[in-house]
Amino acid sequence: MQNVTFTQMKDGTTEEYLFLQELEHQYILALPDRLMESLRGLGTSLQGYQISRLEHSLQSATRAQADGADVDMVVGALLHDIGDVLAPENHSQMAAAILRPYVRAEVTWVIEMHGLFQMEYYAHHFGKDPHAYLAYKDHPWFAACHHFCACYDQAAFDPNYPTQTLEYFEPLLRAVFSRKAFDPAVIQAAV
Repeated sequence: MQNVTFTQMKDGTTEEYLFLQELEHQYILALPDRLMESLRGLGTSLQGYQISRLEHSLQSATRAQADGADVDMVVGALLHDIGDVLAPENHSQMAAAILRPYVRAEVTWVIEMHGLFQMEYYAHHFGKDPHAYLAYKDHPWFAACHHFCACYDQAAFDPNYPTQTLEYFEPLLRAVFSRKAFDPAVIQAAV
């Protein structure tokens, strides 16, 4: 079978759905390849900074690793701005959605909230509240997100910082995205 015959999902047969399931399994296995390609695309995305969005992402991950962050947080730092291309107004949520099935919940929350927390550093230039993130001051992962933004994100625009390459981080990315999706042992893991 090369294609299913149904035109409405309700009409599909068990054989067709098993066929599609196998194709989907192969597609999921190739997710790290698509993520690597998307990261490469950040090299030519939003301009105006001294470094590209790819270099910013690599520098964020390098800073996280140098700080002793675990693999989940390092990969989170690597992918934190991957949503910039398709979701510039909610890039944090898009990145978190990509990571959610494969990393502990704390990392997902940090990546999802970093867009709000990073506004501490520049929102006042636009007449916005730089302290809006304080609404989450009692959240158990507040400090982790604040640390992420202070040490990995907002500081990662330095063209002279010794930054690792995408190829360096590829094995970490592949390890994380080779995990079983939504594995409770991973999602609920504590640092």
